Amino acid sequence: MSTAAGDGNDGKFPEPSTVPSTYDDRGPAPITTPDSEDHSAPDPEDVTDVRRPAGTSPEGIAHTRAAATWTGLVVGAVVLVILLIFILQNLDAVPVNIFVWTFELPLGVSMLLAAIAGALVMALAGGVRILQIRRAAKRK
Repeated sequence: MSTAAGDGNDGKFPEPSTVPSTYDDRGPAPITTPDSEDHSAPDPEDVTDVRRPAGTSPEGIAHTRAAATWTGLVVGAVVLVILLIFILQNLDAVPVNIFVWTFELPLGVSMLLAAIAGALVMALAGGVRILQIRRAAKRK
C-alpha cells in the first residue's frame, strides 16, 4: 500500500489526529497502536467481552456445580479404567518387604498400594499445614 509523498504516514499506523484521545467508561477500551502519540494498548482488565455474559461458556450455557461434578466423575472413571488395565497387565507376583514382614503381591497391586500410601503421606502433610495456617489466622 503506498501513501502520498510527504504525508508523514508510512501506511502502518493511523495518523495520531485520527485516533480519538478520550473515551467514556460505558464501552470497552479502545485498541490503539503503541506507536501513536499519547496512546498505548488497552489494559486487559478494561476490555469487556460484549458477546457473552460472565460465567457462561461460548455456547451461552452457564457453568454449574453439577457440570463440574459430572466432569470430575468422568475423569475419575477414565483414571480407574487406566489403573485397572495397568494392574491386569502387571500380575506377576513380587516379594514385598515391610520391616520384618515379607509377602508376595502382584506388581500392579503393590505399585498401586505404594501410590496410595504416598498420597496419604502428602495429604497428612497438607492437613498439618492447613491447621497451622488456620491457627495463625485466628490469632490475628
